[in-house]
Amino acid sequence: MNYEKKLSTLKRFRMISLIEGISMIVLLFIAMPLKYGFDMPLMVKYVGWIHGILFMLYIVILIPTSRKLGWTFLKTFMGLVASVLPFGPFLFDRKLKTEEKLMQQEN
Repeated sequence: MNYEKKLSTLKRFRMISLIEGISMIVLLFIAMPLKYGFDMPLMVKYVGWIHGILFMLYIVILIPTSRKLGWTFLKTFMGLVASVLPFGPFLFDRKLKTEEKLMQQEN
């Protein structure tokens, strides 16, 4: 796989990862307090639904991305673990951002 395809694959995954992470933060820190503190359960329903779709997209994209970029099992596993932790996608993105910079410096 050439440099441009690898870079676009990484950028696409990073974008999906960040959007999924934001949806989890909105669900946990906005929708859930509205449901339990202000008796507004619809926010959890809609935000939860959106987050669920984004989570599945994250997982579906993670596996081919890891293969295309030649990630180790451990790195792929860390991506899976990051997807279930509230701030995990943002921490994993820091590593991916470093990888992206290295890819750009090599070419």
